[in-house]
Amino acid sequence: MPTVAMIGGGQLARMTHQAAVALGQCLRVLAERPGDPAAQVSPEVVLGSHTDPAALRKVAVGTHAVTFDHEHVPTEHLQALVAEGVNVQPPPSALVYAQDKLAMRRKLAEMGVPVPAFTAVESVADATGFAAEHGPFVLKAVRGGYDGRGVWMIEDAVEAEQIVAEQLGNDVTLLAEQKVELKRELSAMVARSPFGQAAAWPVVETVQREGQCAVVIAPAPGLSDDLATEAESLALRLAKELGTTGAMAVELFETHDGRLLVNELAMRPHNSGHWGMDGAVTGQFEQHLRAVLDYPLGSTAPLAPVTVMANILGAGETPAMSMDERLHHLFARIPEAKVHLYGKGERPKRKIGHVNILGDDVTEVREKAERAAHWMSHAVWTDGWDHHE
Repeated sequence: MPTVAMIGGGQLARMTHQAAVALGQCLRVLAERPGDPAAQVSPEVVLGSHTDPAALRKVAVGTHAVTFDHEHVPTEHLQALVAEGVNVQPPPSALVYAQDKLAMRRKLAEMGVPVPAFTAVESVADATGFAAEHGPFVLKAVRGGYDGRGVWMIEDAVEAEQIVAEQLGNDVTLLAEQKVELKRELSAMVARSPFGQAAAWPVVETVQREGQCAVVIAPAPGLSDDLATEAESLALRLAKELGTTGAMAVELFETHDGRLLVNELAMRPHNSGHWGMDGAVTGQFEQHLRAVLDYPLGSTAPLAPVTVMANILGAGETPAMSMDERLHHLFARIPEAKVHLYGKGERPKRKIGHVNILGDDVTEVREKAERAAHWMSHAVWTDGWDHHE
């Protein structure tokens, strides 16, 4: 059976390993530490850095495909692997548009895809000039940022001067984007194989809090059929024209006047696709493996009218109650909750797991999923329920 190597040992690799087990495959993992989420469970672990060419070559030896649980591998290292005959999926020619936000913005604009106004920021004057034209804006690190890191909301010229000067002084490449007045954020997830087969999951709504995805509602409530079709078609078009393979998330802004703008691309399994582990015929982790190995893709049909995913985030202060005891009480109260824990230590705002709940009524299911996730984070029921009674 095939061996797939995944660069990165985080929770995405851990959950991809779970899918590989069901398919009779082996997922080899390049992890930085033995305690990384995927390194705890995978039978084949190579310890090393994703920036080390020797470690990348070691994990790739004898594999059928090399893929990723993050986009931070230097592009030139991946190009070297391809030149040596390694089957890298997605290929670096596509992955660069998920690694480099400025390259992505320029490529999408060239393709006529709607994106916020943007500019490269190579000096303080670039930022203040953009602010003068567009008002408050979003400053982003071109590479490496995620979950709100490497993103700054700039309100005025004074703030722009201070932060831009500081980041440029640290050799951070920057990008300025117009701050969009949006109705909500959406995600259109698709998968594509090297053969060219593609599949799309229902478009979901993502609820962000402090720069992190907190809740995903599948399908996005109240989204018109026309806009849903537009979002899915756009994601499928991008997958094809950029030449990506595996799972890809297209993060979107929905504006108040009914337009869609592309925010970011992720060419790997993504937080906005976790709902499908329990809520779709084929979840994103199995689909990613199918795609990078060029298998026929699975059905993406939902298994319930509504699935809500809520992230379990580390609390400001770790509860005295153990995670195992919290799980015990959650199952006693909400037996339909599907819990996925990542084997990570608790610290404030860290993603340590998620909860999926399926049902018929979006309000009821969302309330239950958020209550379950909050309980797992804080050992406190949001409605004041006392489990001892």
